[in-house]
Amino acid sequence: MIIVESIVGNRNDDPWKVRLEGARIDWLLLDQWEAQKNRFRKNTEGELELAVALDRNAHLHDGDILLWDEGARQAVVARISLSEVMVIDLGDAGAETADVRLRTCFELGHALGNQHWPAVVKGTTVYVPLTVDRKVMSAVMKTHAFPGIEYTFVRGAEVIPFLAPHEARRLFGGAEPHSHAHPLPHPSS
Repeated sequence: MIIVESIVGNRNDDPWKVRLEGARIDWLLLDQWEAQKNRFRKNTEGELELAVALDRNAHLHDGDILLWDEGARQAVVARISLSEVMVIDLGDAGAETADVRLRTCFELGHALGNQHWPAVVKGTTVYVPLTVDRKVMSAVMKTHAFPGIEYTFVRGAEVIPFLAPHEARRLFGGAEPHSHAHPLPHPSS
């Protein structure tokens, strides 16, 4: 087992793009939950066992290089699969009257909570990871027709730079796709 305590670089940075040309890359595949952890054990695609132990507030980004062997021209690189994110812009809601703003924000919170969708609020922006089909999320937003609120869908990787590590964990941690179905009661109840 190899212990990884720091990131060497990122394959998307210009110097690393050149260094990695023709190199053998062993991928460490992570889902959105695993990527938010700073301590974990996992095997790479090539079956190399890693123990990742990063600083407390650190987390991996897609393309982070965990190991680099210049002589062998080999690298271990993180590949992170993040779900899309619905980005809700509350900026234009500020032009509404105070009572409309209050009602809109309350109803938006109720609509998101009723769907059990996790969310992170930063300023006048709300980030909601896709846990169901994009069409379902759009239908919920259109049904409520919130005044002064715009929304769009973006790749999760585009949102990460705007989030602190604890916010990324809240947004992506456990935000796996699910259905809104409730379990049936046991026949003996």
